[in-house]
Amino acid sequence: MSRYLSVALAVAWRNLHNFFTNPALVIPALLFPLFFFTAFAGGLSSIGDTPQFDFPTGYTAFEFVFVLLQASAFGGVFTGFGMARDFESGFGRRMMLAAPRRGAILLGYWMAAFVRAVTVEVMLFAIALAAGMQIDGGGVDLFGLIGLALLMNAIASFWAFGIALRFRSIQAGPMMQTPVFLILFLAPVYVPLDLLQGWIQTVAKVNPTTLLVDTGREFIAGQPADAALAFAVGIGLVVLFVVWAVRGLRRAEAAA
Repeated sequence: MSRYLSVALAVAWRNLHNFFTNPALVIPALLFPLFFFTAFAGGLSSIGDTPQFDFPTGYTAFEFVFVLLQASAFGGVFTGFGMARDFESGFGRRMMLAAPRRGAILLGYWMAAFVRAVTVEVMLFAIALAAGMQIDGGGVDLFGLIGLALLMNAIASFWAFGIALRFRSIQAGPMMQTPVFLILFLAPVYVPLDLLQGWIQTVAKVNPTTLLVDTGREFIAGQPADAALAFAVGIGLVVLFVVWAVRGLRRAEAAA
């Protein structure tokens, strides 16, 4: 077990060192969520003044939840980019030769994605509070919101890892990013689900991300939330994509 954890920590440390010491990686990771938060919460704030919009905590908090989940998800996707780059350069094969239990490689990359997500989440919370965002939920509610964000990070991470391990090339980046982008933006992004119309409302109703986003908004507003169902769905998706990633690891082993 100690050997397994040592390998995972070494993989995580290498990825985090590369991330935090490379401005070309760390600056976009911090600026993109800030850009989306400013564009959505600031540029579209007048939506909160419409009579049909009844979210009590305000439009800034309404959009903050979506941006928080989005930033957490893309922290996982971009870690998947790093995994693909490592395998493309040959470093991934060397890791597999050095690791007797190769599941530790997956764990290490996810640990790196986790730290990246937490870093961005702390920044977003600090900026949103400095901008005067209202939070009506209590400590337990905020804990639940952060838990949902980390679940979203794990879902996106293991999805991206599965793609990276199957293709082992950074050229597979769009296959990691595009589905995550689409499923996020097919949830209620700018207005509540009830205000959507047409096919987008139909899709949003069956989109599992909608449940996570809506539950996160209920947490920040201190409203009754169907937390058990949201966490059950989130954990179920994590399990599904862990299996997806493990099967991708088996393919990478066979190719090596």
